[in-house]
Order: sequence, then C-alpha cells, then structure tokens
Amino acid sequence: MTDSTPPFWVVIPAAGVGSRMRADRPKQYLPLAGRCLIEHTLDCFLGQPGLLGLVVCLSADDGWWPQLACATDPRVTRADGGRERADSVLNGLHALAALGAAEQDWVLVHDAARPNLAESDLYKLLHRLQDDPVGGLLAVPVRDTLKLAGPDGRVSATPDRSLFWQAYTPQMFRLGALRSALGDALAAGATITDEASAMEWAGQAPRLVEGRADNIKVTRPEDLEFLRRG
Repeated sequence: MTDSTPPFWVVIPAAGVGSRMRADRPKQYLPLAGRCLIEHTLDCFLGQPGLLGLVVCLSADDGWWPQLACATDPRVTRADGGRERADSVLNGLHALAALGAAEQDWVLVHDAARPNLAESDLYKLLHRLQDDPVGGLLAVPVRDTLKLAGPDGRVSATPDRSLFWQAYTPQMFRLGALRSALGDALAAGATITDEASAMEWAGQAPRLVEGRADNIKVTRPEDLEFLRRG
C-alpha cells in the first residue's frame, strides 16, 4: 500500500468465546504459525501507513490479551466488549471518538478471527470506497447452488445464486453514520449481524467490493486446519 491510501481507523470486536471451536481458550488466541490468530489479524493493519488507530473490544475477564506484545503498541487501545457483536462495535466507535476520531472519518470493522486478509484486498477496499457516500464491505459471490429450506426440512426453492454474496470483513463506514445506525438499531431491538446490516436498517445500501475467498473466518476446527495447511 502507498501513502496515498486514505486514513482510517479500525475496530476489532473480540469479546466472543468461540464455543464451536471446542478449545481451551477464546478462538482468537488459538495458535497459528507460531503466533495467535488475533496477532495475525492486527498485523493486517498495523503495517499500513494510513492507520490512525485501532481499538480491540474485549471481555472484562480476558486474561490472554495482556500477554501479547501488541497489547502495548501505542496505536492499539483496549475497549470493553458487549453482549453481542453490535454492542462491542458500538463501544469501539465510542472509544475512537474519545481518541479524536471525527464523524466523517473512515472506520474499518474486522473480525478478530479472520487473520488471512490480503493486503491487496485491504488496498482495494480503501480505494474503491474512499469517495463513496455510504461505504461498503468485502464480499465474495456465492459459488455453490443455494437451496431454500421449508419448515419440513425439504427444499422449497432454488434461488438464483448470481444475486447472492457472502459478507466478509473489513466493513468500511463513516464513524458518525455507523455509530448512529448501530445505536438506533439496537435501541429498536433490530437483529444486527454485521455493520452493513445496521446501515441497511438505516436505509442505506452499502457497496459490495469483491475480495478473496481465502479471507475466511475461523469458526470451526477445520477452518484453522485449512489456514495451517496454507
């Protein structure tokens, strides 16, 4: 990446426990190539000249984080996580504002357990969206045939897969707009699964930026094995 990259802030929600991994620790602290997942994830951003600051949202009783070297990086700030991902991200946005981030500053929200973000994808996202009025997200077109299930567990329809994308991260929005969308959606009791869905709830249409399919989120043990083999 170059110095022409637009400046940006980062929020990493990392308060989950990752129960599906069946591990002895939260999944973001599982080992990969001699380091833990979240260290690789932060490295995706810490080497970029446009980074203004990064907030990691953690549970109050997280005892793993203080043991990492990145915990003392002056560009990294710890914030409290919330009950759900959206709560954690909202806390992270408040923390950014306290650090001096402006309402119109770009914020990238990225999964703690998505350590394989390619620099080329980050560069593409930042440059494709730097002048966008809404913002957007990395995503991948669905490759497999989709089936819509009925209540009886049988196929009720086969939708056109060309209309569907898998939502990845980072997701990139202006701090003020995203903070308002998340806060209002949570107050209304809306179901918010990612930042783009909060912006959609607020009436916006985020832009899809095609990224690499290997930017996977570690959710199950086989995901980690895939990255280790790579």
